[in-house]
Amino acid sequence: MTLEVSCPHCKAKVAWLPSNEFRPFCSKRCQLIDLGEWAEEGHKISQPIQMDSAISEEMLDALEDEFLLHNKFFVEPE
Repeated sequence: MTLEVSCPHCKAKVAWLPSNEFRPFCSKRCQLIDLGEWAEEGHKISQPIQMDSAISEEMLDALEDEFLLHNKFFVEPE
Protein backbone atom coordinates (compact mmCIF):
# COMPACT_ATOMS: atom_id res chain seq x y z
CA MET A 1 0.00 0.00 0.00
CA THR A 2 1.41 3.38 -1.05
CA LEU A 3 1.07 6.33 1.30
CA GLU A 4 -0.74 9.29 -0.26
CA VAL A 5 -0.50 12.83 1.06
CA SER A 6 -2.10 16.07 -0.04
CA CYS A 7 0.06 18.60 -1.87
CA PRO A 8 0.58 21.50 0.57
CA HIS A 9 -0.25 24.02 -2.17
CA CYS A 10 -3.03 22.64 -4.38
CA LYS A 11 -4.22 19.73 -2.18
CA ALA A 12 -3.89 17.15 -5.02
CA LYS A 13 -3.15 13.60 -3.86
CA VAL A 14 0.57 12.74 -4.09
CA ALA A 15 2.11 9.27 -3.79
CA TRP A 16 4.89 9.32 -1.19
CA LEU A 17 7.52 7.41 -3.16
CA PRO A 18 11.29 7.85 -3.54
CA SER A 19 10.73 8.28 -7.28
CA ASN A 20 8.58 11.39 -6.69
CA GLU A 21 11.27 14.07 -6.61
CA PHE A 22 8.84 16.85 -5.63
CA ARG A 23 7.17 15.16 -2.64
CA PRO A 24 5.25 16.32 -0.68
CA PHE A 25 4.36 18.57 -3.63
CA CYS A 26 2.65 17.28 -6.76
CA SER A 27 4.88 19.24 -9.16
CA LYS A 28 7.84 21.58 -9.48
CA ARG A 29 5.33 24.43 -9.94
CA CYS A 30 3.71 23.85 -6.54
CA GLN A 31 7.14 23.43 -4.94
CA LEU A 32 8.35 26.79 -6.33
CA ILE A 33 5.13 28.60 -5.38
CA ASP A 34 5.57 27.38 -1.78
CA LEU A 35 9.24 28.42 -1.76
CA GLY A 36 8.24 31.88 -2.99
CA GLU A 37 5.68 32.22 -0.21
CA TRP A 38 8.37 31.42 2.37
CA ALA A 39 10.77 33.90 0.73
CA GLU A 40 8.13 36.65 0.86
CA GLU A 41 7.42 35.76 4.51
CA GLY A 42 3.92 34.58 3.68
CA HIS A 43 4.64 31.50 5.80
CA LYS A 44 6.05 31.82 9.28
CA ILE A 45 6.67 29.52 12.21
CA SER A 46 3.88 30.58 14.51
CA GLN A 47 5.30 29.93 17.95
CA PRO A 48 8.39 31.49 19.50
CA ILE A 49 11.26 29.25 20.52
CA GLN A 50 10.73 27.95 24.04
CA MET A 51 13.77 28.12 26.30
CA ASP A 52 13.70 26.19 29.58
CA SER A 53 16.72 28.02 30.95
CA ALA A 54 18.75 31.12 30.25
CA ILE A 55 21.83 30.78 28.08
CA SER A 56 24.99 31.11 30.14
CA GLU A 57 28.42 32.34 29.06
CA GLU A 58 29.69 28.75 29.32
CA MET A 59 26.98 27.54 26.96
CA LEU A 60 27.80 30.28 24.45
CA ASP A 61 31.53 29.47 24.65
CA ALA A 62 30.83 25.76 24.07
CA LEU A 63 28.59 26.56 21.07
CA GLU A 64 31.23 28.87 19.63
CA ASP A 65 33.99 26.27 20.10
CA GLU A 66 31.88 23.59 18.40
CA PHE A 67 30.99 25.92 15.54
CA LEU A 68 34.62 26.89 14.95
CA LEU A 69 35.67 23.25 15.12
CA HIS A 70 33.33 22.36 12.24
CA ASN A 71 33.74 25.58 10.24
CA LYS A 72 37.47 26.15 9.85
CA PHE A 73 37.02 28.85 7.20
CA PHE A 74 36.07 31.32 9.95
CA VAL A 75 39.34 30.86 11.83
CA GLU A 76 41.91 33.54 11.12
CA PRO A 77 45.16 32.28 9.56
CA GLU A 78 48.10 31.92 11.95
